[in-house]
Amino acid sequence: MKKNSLEKKFNTPILIVSLLIPSVVVILFSIKLKDLGIIVEPLSFLPPIYASINGLTALILIVAVLAIKNGKRKLHQQLMTTAIACSVVFLIMYVAYHMTSDSVKFGDTNFNGVLEASEKALVGATRYLYYFILISHILLSVIVIPLVLYTYVLALSQEFDRHKTLARITFPIWLYVAVTGVVVYLMISPYYVK
Repeated sequence: MKKNSLEKKFNTPILIVSLLIPSVVVILFSIKLKDLGIIVEPLSFLPPIYASINGLTALILIVAVLAIKNGKRKLHQQLMTTAIACSVVFLIMYVAYHMTSDSVKFGDTNFNGVLEASEKALVGATRYLYYFILISHILLSVIVIPLVLYTYVLALSQEFDRHKTLARITFPIWLYVAVTGVVVYLMISPYYVK
């Protein structure tokens, strides 16, 4: 099947964005503004906000699927565009938080940034569950970027059969990333410095 010109036009930008976003996030994640001599207050209020945005994204995705199943194509398109916008806002807040704040360690009950043996014992096997959810969340969040963008472009290109086929893969992965973003926050939130 011959690709249409709109799809061809976006192939390279999608590839670039899909590689650039995770790379930039890793770089920015490792940069602390205070280490650069830029004095800013830690943006410690952001985690519950960006976790809520993840939750909102999950709800929007579900409503968008229901909309298209009920033949409401325009509403579906608006909801999917909103879900992408929410994901971008989440990403900006996530990076801003990590550039201004030290990472939180799961189980660090004394908030000293070191996970001691007694703290590890206290959380037990829950640590492994947390890290499984976190790692799968991170890996799938990288994978979902090109999936979302290609799925969206297929819809814009009015390649609805191909869009639908790819959306069957994209939707559950994106939903998992959104939901596990909330779960990760809920699991680690007791360890944020109060």
